[in-house]
Amino acid sequence: QVQLVESGGGLVQAGGSLRLSCAASGRTFSTVAMGWFRQAPGKDREFVGGIYRTDTTYYGDSVKGRFTISGDNAKNTVYLQMNSLKPEDTAVYYCAAANRRSYTISYSFISSAHEYDYWGQGTQVTVSS
Repeated sequence: QVQLVESGGGLVQAGGSLRLSCAASGRTFSTVAMGWFRQAPGKDREFVGGIYRTDTTYYGDSVKGRFTISGDNAKNTVYLQMNSLKPEDTAVYYCAAANRRSYTISYSFISSAHEYDYWGQGTQVTVSS
């Protein structure tokens, strides 16, 4: 029902910046929250950040102050601006979308991968030292 396509990944040097995009298509009317997750080889999937109702954002501890999530509703696109990149940010980055729920969206919800209904294929981000 909803398709997500990430783009913008690539190779950057430590301290550099990169902006990822997640374009949504299909039946996006009921989607209310978008999240970014990442997974490095040998590690669990990690919550990066999320956005709810276009104005409420959440971030994982490891990226606070460096990454910013924003959205363009007209384009059905969510962005992840990544600044001050570190080698440990190297991972495949995935975007995800959640349909509206009957309860209040909280950090515990938006940071939990299993709560999301749709996932993109991921985009590789590599940060060299």
